[in-house]
Amino acid sequence: MISLKIFKQSTIVHLCFAISYFTSGLILSLIQAVLYFGLKPFNKTLYRKINYYLAYSFYSQLVFMAEWWSGTTMSVYIKKDEYEKFYGKEHGYLIMNHSYEIDWLMGWQFCDGIQVLGNCKAYAKKSIQYLPPIGWMWKFSEFVFLERSFEKDKETIKKQISEICDYPDPVWLLLTPEGTRYTAKKHEASLKFAKEKNLPLLKHHLTPRTRGFTTSLQFFRGKIPAIYNIQLAFEKDAKTPPTLTSLLYGKPVHAHLLIQRIPVESVPEDENEAAKWMHDLFVTKDKMQDSFLNTGDFFLESGVERIESFSMHRRIYSLINTLGWVVVTLTPMLYYLLGLLLSGKLLLYTPAKIDWHVQNQPRILLRNRKKVKYLSVFNKILCTIL
Repeated sequence: MISLKIFKQSTIVHLCFAISYFTSGLILSLIQAVLYFGLKPFNKTLYRKINYYLAYSFYSQLVFMAEWWSGTTMSVYIKKDEYEKFYGKEHGYLIMNHSYEIDWLMGWQFCDGIQVLGNCKAYAKKSIQYLPPIGWMWKFSEFVFLERSFEKDKETIKKQISEICDYPDPVWLLLTPEGTRYTAKKHEASLKFAKEKNLPLLKHHLTPRTRGFTTSLQFFRGKIPAIYNIQLAFEKDAKTPPTLTSLLYGKPVHAHLLIQRIPVESVPEDENEAAKWMHDLFVTKDKMQDSFLNTGDFFLESGVERIESFSMHRRIYSLINTLGWVVVTLTPMLYYLLGLLLSGKLLLYTPAKIDWHVQNQPRILLRNRKKVKYLSVFNKILCTIL
């Protein structure tokens, strides 16, 4: 009998998961498009409430991969009184380090726990909105798409912040001020830039870009009550690297997520002072990251007030949703393949038969060389599977 470990590492299983995820994304995006043009102009509130569940249905399939498929767990460091009073009950502006390949997914896993996953939004490059299905999903979910042109982006930020703050249910908007994921090469360039501009030198982060934050701040002040400072870390010597590949192969990782709620009123209104506030925040984040990587504790060497950790229970909805999509998307495909097998037509495409066609192509397929190439590729795929 095939063990669960071998099953989770099967290429065929991974392919089925990818097909289900991509197909469900296209279906959900099509529904979004119909509602975006047919319902939103007349009833924004209803559109956004429905879209929450459409987005959740798509995002939670990756949460399933983390929580249920790989068994990934998380230690959360949040003040308990604030957690019970504010989390999942108000709009939030998130500032998060971008140090790992799956930091965004760990954020989604947490957001699922506080039931705001369907209303998670972020700043993204404008070109992504044309990439199906994730870009379409984000477009219809009213993400903030930027062009790297400040004059254009300022108007976009103003418009989208206003739209997001008008949502009937809590929205969490993510900003990663580093702009890109941390690498040694990027860190070297970041240090050079910081020295030239006389900015703080960070050990574990890239120098934050402040313009997007200070521009957004003037538009969400008074509408979004709090900024959530999020610091994510994984143990330096962990056996399993925190990557998507690890999760896909069913290998669990353990994340440490520290979140501090900061009232927006405590951030200076002056643009230069707000930029300095951001740099100071990243100095603190750097100290916490350094402390964790050295000691396995955010607080021991950082000077930050200790917060006790707790674990969040995984919700069953991501499991039910993913299994539902697997049945809906893969059943028709399996039914079709079974029909081919029972009819005998599939035997026409066995590896041996295809090899015969390829070897005799000058005589029988001279007029259709593209078909020969297709058969060769298909043959390799069949040989891999069989």
